[in-house]
Amino acid sequence: MARREGAGHIGGFLKKAEKAIDSALEQGIEKADDILDNAVVLGKMTAAEAQRRSAGLRQRAKEESSRIISERRAGSSGRTDALEALAKLGELRKAKVITDAEFRAKKKKLLDEV
Repeated sequence: MARREGAGHIGGFLKKAEKAIDSALEQGIEKADDILDNAVVLGKMTAAEAQRRSAGLRQRAKEESSRIISERRAGSSGRTDALEALAKLGELRKAKVITDAEFRAKKKKLLDEV
C-alpha cells in the first residue's frame, strides 16, 4: 500500500508542476503579446507581423512546455520505480528473506542510481 501512495504522491507533484509550467508560459505569452501590441500602436511593427511573431512565440512555448514535462516525467519514472523496488526490498527484509546488510546494500545501489 505504501508503494501506491508514494507513486501517487509523485504524480500529484507532477500535475502541480505541469500546471505551474503552463501558467508561467501563458503569463509570458500574454506579456509578449502586450509588447507586440504596443509596437503596433507605436508604428514599429505591422499588425500582421505582430500576429506572426505571437504565433511563433506560442508554438515555441508549447514545444518547450512539452519538452520540460516529458523530461520531468522521465525523471520521476525512475524515482517511482526506485521507490517501488525499495518498498519490495523492505517487505523482503521484514519477511527475513534478505538480511539487513543485504537490504542496506541494495538500498544504497538504488538510491545511487536515482
